[in-house]
Amino acid sequence: MFDAMQSKSLPNRPGVGYKPQHYSAIMQDSGTVGWLEIHAENYMGDGGRPIAQLRHLSERFPISVHGVGLSIGGEGDLDPHHLARLKHLVGWLNPASFSEHLAWSTHDSHFLNDLLPLPYNAETLDRVARHIDQVQDTLDRRMLLENPSSYLAFAGSDMSEIDFLRALVARTGCGLLLDVNNVFVSATNLQISPRDYIAAFPLDAVGEIHVGGHDEDEDETGAPLLIDSHGREVADPVWTLLDETLALSGARPVLVEWDTDVPAWPVLADEVARAQKALATLTA
Repeated sequence: MFDAMQSKSLPNRPGVGYKPQHYSAIMQDSGTVGWLEIHAENYMGDGGRPIAQLRHLSERFPISVHGVGLSIGGEGDLDPHHLARLKHLVGWLNPASFSEHLAWSTHDSHFLNDLLPLPYNAETLDRVARHIDQVQDTLDRRMLLENPSSYLAFAGSDMSEIDFLRALVARTGCGLLLDVNNVFVSATNLQISPRDYIAAFPLDAVGEIHVGGHDEDEDETGAPLLIDSHGREVADPVWTLLDETLALSGARPVLVEWDTDVPAWPVLADEVARAQKALATLTA
């Protein structure tokens, strides 16, 4: 059975998704952020500059490791080689948190460069729970599972996303990563209320909250269609939804994600300051 309690934890402060071009700025301006997130797949090698920089960063900051390649929802078994490399990374880094997406990205021996959605039913629940158990037992730690951004609903779903996530927490003991931007994107695309989604979410299981940017488009009928791009500043309605989420959940570690068209550090630092403002209102 995995160890549910790790020696490290993330502070209830803003964090940022780490990008190598920001290394010097972050080391010189270390008071701006409370923690850093890395993508696991970028640090599964044995050495080189990325590993050296990560070792230096881990001496100053709690690190959250976020995986994008396990394919937790895939129909096949988890890739044992990928899982072994992940275990090696987590072993020497001893991060404060590990998370993955509720999605699939593999088919047979092929890896798809996307995080694809799942139908919410008993069959999928069994498969995802089995994979979560395997990850947690292998890493000997609790993992967090991130709610996806959705663009359509499956006819094969017979439970809500929130009921599905709640059932996974109950069966596996995993925690949840609540991506507020994903909630806003999905709610807009599926024409549901983001506030109702947050109000029903099992907030007591949330170990991290994320915000990020999205792009605006429209579907073939002219209806709004939002794309979870992580390539721009956080939209005002997402900041508002974060404020409302924190009012319900209490303080949590809040991450600002910006993964494409990455800006200069001062632009990203401004986004971090906005997240700090949201957290500060809880103690004002």
